[in-house]
Amino acid sequence: MLLSRYERMIARRYLLPGRGEAFIAVVASFSLVAVMLGVAALVVVMSVMNGFRAELFDKITGLNGHAVIQGYDNRLTNWREIAAEAKAVPGVTSVTPLIEQPLFAGFQGRVEAALVRGMTVQDIRNNPTLKGKEKLGSFKDLKPGGEQVAIGTRLAEQLGVTVGSTISIINPAGSATPFGTMPRIVTYKVAAIFEVGIYDYDKAYILMPMEDAQTLLLLGDSVGMIEVNTVAPDRVKSIMAPLGPKIARYGEIVTWEQLNSQLFEALAIDRLMTFVILSIIILVASFNIISSLIMLVWSKKQDIAVLRTMGASRVSLMRIFMTVGTSIGVLGIGAGLVLAALFINYREGVVKAIGAVTGQNVWDPSVRFLTELPAKTDMFQTIGIVVMAFLFSFLATLYPAWKAGSTDPVQVLRYE
Repeated sequence: MLLSRYERMIARRYLLPGRGEAFIAVVASFSLVAVMLGVAALVVVMSVMNGFRAELFDKITGLNGHAVIQGYDNRLTNWREIAAEAKAVPGVTSVTPLIEQPLFAGFQGRVEAALVRGMTVQDIRNNPTLKGKEKLGSFKDLKPGGEQVAIGTRLAEQLGVTVGSTISIINPAGSATPFGTMPRIVTYKVAAIFEVGIYDYDKAYILMPMEDAQTLLLLGDSVGMIEVNTVAPDRVKSIMAPLGPKIARYGEIVTWEQLNSQLFEALAIDRLMTFVILSIIILVASFNIISSLIMLVWSKKQDIAVLRTMGASRVSLMRIFMTVGTSIGVLGIGAGLVLAALFINYREGVVKAIGAVTGQNVWDPSVRFLTELPAKTDMFQTIGIVVMAFLFSFLATLYPAWKAGSTDPVQVLRYE
């Protein structure tokens, strides 16, 4: 919208109403603040939800892969041949044999449910989700036959153990005796305590070398499953499709989408509904812009009449008031982006401050899955929010601008 010099001058003066128009200035300020809060809320909430999904996806697929080849009866005896077949599939980047079994862990009378995972020592040390996540000890101390394990931080807290403690892992499926099946109880030394960042994993996982897991579970040379990573998680089903018939008699392929479909579908619906609901804040702000402009037009009707008699056109007056309203929206959008950036950058401090004031645990990892509040700002999504807010602000100026342009100077100045 190109404005002439006098149109810019008048629009600038109308943005800062005079002494008798303080109420109009207050309403305009409310409009600006409403746009600011609406834009900031949308950017912050969508960034947090994007970060939550991305973080959750990275942690889940980092430990479980994009797909797993699950053996029938949780056993793959010819896992080396199956792993070679999987690695030869175009689009597959890595395959990892592993064993995973829910068991029990005990320490000095305390017993907790645990998820024992056996992996090769090299895979434990090089896994990107586990690498560098040791809080105490080191994965380097894990060696086949060393009877040492690594456990999650939450599980360590529940059991009351630290590095160097000796825990008992209980396998209910033990040896058969004349008196029935006796649980198999094996003791292990805690070599490391790690924190992945997902509460459910940190409170359950026990990692050990695959050879030790095979001994504990009496599997011989078998494994329970093979984890597969691909070049494109979104296309994992089509990438893995050629492998299905080849391994059908040994096991089945389960993708990350099948394992976590309900969780990610719920997140997608929640993200959409949150976007729609928070957009209403910006819509309400646009109505504030309408009301403030209508009041401004009413208070300036004599000025408008004089401008019309001096030769100002209807279109010129419309441009002036559209510029005033749009400027309020643009200033609100800019302030909202700054506020959102500050909140996202200092989100952990904000969460702690809210928790300190309210006395509540605002981000409970047992409910939220993740131990920290994540955030990932999507540039295109942010641009979409800015465009939407600008469009709402622009549309809000049309009716007041039309009223200003349609003012009849004869009627206004008749009794002046």
